[in-house]
Amino acid sequence: MIPLLVAAAAIVPVAWFTDYHLFQLTMVIVYAIAILGLSLLTGFNGQISLGHGAFYAIGAYTTAILMTAWEVPYWATLPVSAIVCAVVGLLLGFPALRLGGLYLALTTFALAVAIPQILKYKLFEDWTGGVQGLVIDKPDAPFGLPLSPDQWLYLFTMAVAVVLYVIAWNIVRGRMGRAMMAIRDHAMAAEAMGINLATVKTRTFALSAMYTGLAGSLGAIAVQFVAPDSFGVFVSIYLFVGLVVGGVSSIGGTLIGAAFIQFIPNIADKVSKAAPGAVYGVILIAVMFLIPGGVGGLLHGLWRRVAKAR
Repeated sequence: MIPLLVAAAAIVPVAWFTDYHLFQLTMVIVYAIAILGLSLLTGFNGQISLGHGAFYAIGAYTTAILMTAWEVPYWATLPVSAIVCAVVGLLLGFPALRLGGLYLALTTFALAVAIPQILKYKLFEDWTGGVQGLVIDKPDAPFGLPLSPDQWLYLFTMAVAVVLYVIAWNIVRGRMGRAMMAIRDHAMAAEAMGINLATVKTRTFALSAMYTGLAGSLGAIAVQFVAPDSFGVFVSIYLFVGLVVGGVSSIGGTLIGAAFIQFIPNIADKVSKAAPGAVYGVILIAVMFLIPGGVGGLLHGLWRRVAKAR
């Protein structure tokens, strides 16, 4: 059933949607991957991060620099971006071992604040383009396929997302996932059971950063432009909003959260040109009031009720 739904989600939009709408759907998938990375860290391991926009920016710039400075093919930049972001996440995971809760959230938030300033620094200007940023080309479809760049990029992003979601699904339901959730629920009890807290936490941080960095790479290719001001703290906040709306520990809910942060601001702007932020805030408060556990939590509760009824 699931493979059929994935195939339909890939074929139907390409056949019926315009390039602009395909671009929007591509960005939904990109944000979903980024939120999935945050979900692995916060939802399944209990480490709160308000700075995942930094990893998104690092992934985006890694791809942009490789494509502009060394003319590396777009698809070949993804493994490099994954490694770079995983290493950064691993390094940040070590101080995170001594921090927790709000203190870790504040530390990651500080990283999100610092990254745009670092990207503007004169020492890195030749690579990052400084304040002006970098412009990259959107890839054409390979092998002479009769697809526009937006159609091909949507399919490419969808394929990458399917692989990443399958990996995340297996991790969460495997030994590593059980260790992550045990630490989230009761760290002292998990350690007493023989779980190495330091290893699991740092690996989870690296995995989470890798996912969000890959999302940044795909987002840079889709938007065709990176600049420091595009990766301010609001990127991290939007990702956190998407996580909460979709369900903190819901893998499928990440897609709903991504759609929320992609489309709701546009809807709010149409409702009120004068105060779109106020409309957005009202919608967000209403969602949190009506669905406190997020969409994923709501669907999980409904599924349990149906199962009991049977």
